[in-house]
Amino acid sequence: MWWQWAAGVLCAVLVLWLALIIALITLRPRELNATAALRLLPDVIRLVSRMARDEALPLAPRVWLYLLLGYLLLPVDLMPDFIPILGFADDAIITAIVLRYAVRTCGQEAVRRHWPGSPDGLAAVLVLAGMRR
Repeated sequence: MWWQWAAGVLCAVLVLWLALIIALITLRPRELNATAALRLLPDVIRLVSRMARDEALPLAPRVWLYLLLGYLLLPVDLMPDFIPILGFADDAIITAIVLRYAVRTCGQEAVRRHWPGSPDGLAAVLVLAGMRR
């Protein structure tokens, strides 16, 4: 039974990674290279986790970040993943919406402080969140 749960989480992480790549290809930030794209999902997950745990940030965005983490870990999505494009895009869209809210509420400096990845990845996340570098 544990292996089914582990397989579900692994599949959800892979689907989210693909959805973020698709969203970023659509947005086409110039700062994103192939290496930054591959590292983007783990960095975004760590960013969301770190910002959610930062008690210096306002409570409302932290709650939304916790809810985002829970949604990303659940094997159930708003759009089933077998639906072409939409199935993969819902995770990226929800992630972008929550990140945009968190960045606008907490400020870019909080994102920069908690960002674990490369400057190119940070620039791509800021573009995804609707901010400019």
